[in-house]
Amino acid sequence: MKPEDVTLYSGGARGAEAAFGETAAKHGVAEVNFTFEGHHIQRTESTRSLSANELAKGDVSMVEVAKRLGRDYSTRPWMRQILQSIWHQVNNGYQVFVVGTIQNDGTVKGGTGWAAELAKMWNRPLHVFDQERGHWFTWRNDTWIEDEPVIAHKTVCGTGTRNLNDAGRKAIEDLFARSFAR
Repeated sequence: MKPEDVTLYSGGARGAEAAFGETAAKHGVAEVNFTFEGHHIQRTESTRSLSANELAKGDVSMVEVAKRLGRDYSTRPWMRQILQSIWHQVNNGYQVFVVGTIQNDGTVKGGTGWAAELAKMWNRPLHVFDQERGHWFTWRNDTWIEDEPVIAHKTVCGTGTRNLNDAGRKAIEDLFARSFAR
């Protein structure tokens, strides 16, 4: 896979999303950062502002989100738009990379967990760098397997925690280096 053949879909938020975009740019990977009116993002390169109608395509039942993630986001009205934006990231990026924390129930902590759940539901290649454990894991046969993934598809989603640590940043940089070693 050549970097110029790949497009990263992300959200440009502080933390993992901004790091994915910065690292993609260093390697010559095109990027698209989905946003919407009133959403504050850190990485503003190649933004795609979603209209209310486009956001609605990614609409989801907050009951379903609560059921899948084991937490209730219904008290935060702005969260619906974040989840709708994440839907666009995963819908456009076939292979999904997430930086965060895998919880004991197999979900990923925070709103980022919705990207992982969508990837699971849609049977997409899903890879999570767990910042607490310091390793990449791939979702395979309904379980997490320790792995060292590479970018292997033309469209990828890169998302994750806003609280990116040094290990998470290095994991993103190493992912791109491994994938596009010349």
